[in-house]
Amino acid sequence: MRLVVGRIGKAHGLRGEVTIEVRTDDPDLRFAPGAVLETDPARRGPLTVATGRVQGGRLVLRFEGVEDRMAAEGLRNTMLIVETDPDELPDDPEEFYDHQLVGLRVVTVDGREVGTVAEMLHLPTQDLFAVTRPDGREVLIPFVEEIVPDVDLEEQTVLVDPPEGLLELADPPKPAAADS
Repeated sequence: MRLVVGRIGKAHGLRGEVTIEVRTDDPDLRFAPGAVLETDPARRGPLTVATGRVQGGRLVLRFEGVEDRMAAEGLRNTMLIVETDPDELPDDPEEFYDHQLVGLRVVTVDGREVGTVAEMLHLPTQDLFAVTRPDGREVLIPFVEEIVPDVDLEEQTVLVDPPEGLLELADPPKPAAADS
């Protein structure tokens, strides 16, 4: 199974370094020097990590064969991918791979059916469930403990306790009352 572990951002400096938008809970393993990463688009890789460091809270990598800013800039927006065993689970029982979550039923703590997880979105500020409602509309639900108290892989469900109005964001606006 192929997992996206990062996305290459802008070039950093003049010597071929790039910033990385990390999408893994194990960056020390995934981005260690010598790690070989597949890419999307495939023509840009595979890439082998030469060096890595954290600067200003961002991961900065240099890949073998990428020697200058122009070459680094040519990698911008490339997705970094690793091949993993589909049955592999994260070490922490409170962590999940995207493929484990997509397709799960989403229900509220009071038993209302919300829909099905269609996709996981990874924003710089938080992760979101993109949930397809039974009527086909989509609602985005932040994947934070206060809103998602439980994920049960055996039962194939995500339990949500949404704040007032969150699920209604997917509802179409109600027509305004006509003046008489």
